[in-house]
Amino acid sequence: MAPTTISDEALMLEFQGGSREAFEQLFARYRGPLYGYFRRRLNGDQRAEDLTQDTFLAVIRAVDRYEPRALFRTYLYSIGMNLLAAERRKQHRDSPPVTPAPEPATHGAPDAALWVRQALEKLDESEREILMLREYEQLSYAEIAELLKLPVNTVRSRLFRSRMALRGYLEPARKLHDAAGQSEAPEGVKLAGAEGEAI
Repeated sequence: MAPTTISDEALMLEFQGGSREAFEQLFARYRGPLYGYFRRRLNGDQRAEDLTQDTFLAVIRAVDRYEPRALFRTYLYSIGMNLLAAERRKQHRDSPPVTPAPEPATHGAPDAALWVRQALEKLDESEREILMLREYEQLSYAEIAELLKLPVNTVRSRLFRSRMALRGYLEPARKLHDAAGQSEAPEGVKLAGAEGEAI
């Protein structure tokens, strides 16, 4: 018989009661996904690591005030989103305007991941964020609605529009690839999520 997995919320309540092991389990479950969340939004592994640590520090500091009104995952990502917003404000304030780096050379068959990354960059920031929360972070519609303070139906419609916009940006790349006579067109280019699923 398979062991029963303790829910995140139950672990958080155990941590609130003083269980260090409960916190270690939460850290083990979410360190990787949270790091990925920051790394995909910031161009720097070190800052992604720092912000991952900062998120868990915020959880520790606020443990006495935690109430399981929403899923723990939603609670954790809301802290992450706030830290990311502060990081972006700091970068904007501290960094002089920079010239965009030239596009990397693809030599032959372009890398599908590079195409998806470039297409994502063309999306409006709110479209990109909602798509990444769903496809990369694997959040449910309800979790995204809670995080972004939107009705679930609005999340659904915005996600649909985001996917259509992304497809529109990827389509010219596929046609260009076909015109170049490449044997394998990027028809199968998919936005792979954290567990390898696609749009």
